Amino acid sequence: MIAAYLYVNAFLYALFAAWTTLSLEKTSNAMGYEWLSNGGRSEYLVVYGGMELGFAAFFAYAAWHAQWQRIGLIFALCLYAPIVLYRIVTVMKFWPVRALTLQVATVEVVLLIVAAMLFVRRG
Repeated sequence: MIAAYLYVNAFLYALFAAWTTLSLEKTSNAMGYEWLSNGGRSEYLVVYGGMELGFAAFFAYAAWHAQWQRIGLIFALCLYAPIVLYRIVTVMKFWPVRALTLQVATVEVVLLIVAAMLFVRRG
């Protein structure tokens, strides 16, 4: 079950990295980046393309190797707990936000809940 969860994470991060890389203008606008300088475009691609592709690779590696699955699960908890906390605070502070922000937030909350359930269940 943990491996499946990690593979889902790997797939989602690879998909999102590809989508943001191939559709920089469309995705950045949909997420609320109204205007990006060249430096901003570079940063956007580094974070939403490069870093998330790295996350995809790590989650895939952890899923593939049984001895890394618990570490992958702990990484997911360490990743999603602060993301969800920041997401809740920032959505409340900057309301209203775009639909894509809420959709991404929903995925993040689900991934955090599933990681927590798997972690508790595994002991």
